[in-house]
Amino acid sequence: MSQPRRKELGDFLRSRRCRITPKSVGLPATGRRRAPGLRREEVAQLAGIGVDWYVRLEQGRAVNPSIATIDALARALRLGKVEHAHLRALASSPDRRLFVAEVVPPTLRRVVESLDQPAYVTGRRWDVLAWNDAADEIFEFGRLADGDRNTLVMVLTDAHARRLFGERWGEEARRMVAQFRASHDLWAGDPAFLDLLERLRAGCPEFERWWEAHDIGQARSGRKHIIHPRKGALEFVYATFQSNDDVGLKLAIYTPAARGADPGEERRPLAGA
Repeated sequence: MSQPRRKELGDFLRSRRCRITPKSVGLPATGRRRAPGLRREEVAQLAGIGVDWYVRLEQGRAVNPSIATIDALARALRLGKVEHAHLRALASSPDRRLFVAEVVPPTLRRVVESLDQPAYVTGRRWDVLAWNDAADEIFEFGRLADGDRNTLVMVLTDAHARRLFGERWGEEARRMVAQFRASHDLWAGDPAFLDLLERLRAGCPEFERWWEAHDIGQARSGRKHIIHPRKGALEFVYATFQSNDDVGLKLAIYTPAARGADPGEERRPLAGA
């Protein structure tokens, strides 16, 4: 496991430990606590592991926990399904090379361009790699330089995107940050991801607070409300699909929402929130 990956694992454990009260897990709230949440020794006790071993994990030191240990920690910290999967992924040790931007296969590109509804393809770093005319009418991908064509950069730092989402911008942006956190942590320390984080910190005052919360989100279908400067109020149902050619590629498709559909469909809570 790389040093940056170990740090993300430790930070994630610490963030979840601080969210749990002793009472919620059946422990007495004895003694004065310097910080909210459980003590490290209490987490170790609940997970049935040594305190020193757990401290090493939180400190990002060179230890390689077993799946059984990770699962025990997930139970002790009351992790949800998405958070548990993320903890497992962080604890794995893949042979990770430097990030290289994905290439959209010509067949997939033609499929996207042939669709009448807005559609686009993103990569692991959330760069927009292909799109059709309908998507360009809404999101104006074509007006952006290659380095700016990234859905996180657009939504969090671009004035046009902020206007598109109106009063829902904060909800949408925070949801995206939580989803990106799940993929970022697996590439922790990679120069391309570090560069993206610096852009988001510099361009979005709210980003650092959302990032430090270490919320973990999962990509799901849902609804989006958009206020377009020429088309007015628009409401879409959207879904994303992984490519068989490269699982790092995701196709997003938007269709006009039917009237009377559940307006709260897109407001699922963030994992851990």
